[in-house]
Amino acid sequence: MISFKRSSYVRDLPAVQLIPLIDTLFVVLSFFMAMFLHFNFESALDISVPTSASATESAVPSQEIIVNVLRDGSIVLGQKTMDLGGLGSVLRRASQISPRQAVIVRADQKTYHEQVIRVLDVCAKANIWNISFATTKE
Repeated sequence: MISFKRSSYVRDLPAVQLIPLIDTLFVVLSFFMAMFLHFNFESALDISVPTSASATESAVPSQEIIVNVLRDGSIVLGQKTMDLGGLGSVLRRASQISPRQAVIVRADQKTYHEQVIRVLDVCAKANIWNISFATTKE
């Protein structure tokens, strides 16, 4: 049998370590899944907000409460449908924790004005005055 000796010019081929790549891919995938679940529930509601020519885009900080008013007038807060009394108790607790609590009202453009005014009344009774309305830019 012939025995070949390695010369100094021949090097080992580089090897790709797959385990660290799979770990990194898993961490990135879990991050995107968590972000998708966190931000998807607001867009899952069938609400088309009105458009505004002077709308400005703002990042939604985590301390803002988003109140969704659907076409039929029902109120959704954090994937839970509730009545005005339940919304009032949640907003009162939030204003006691943070006196400058912010609320964003996302009302469908076909919602009756009366329902939005009722939500604003609940906010006023809960001593919340930092209220914004969600719109889309034209």
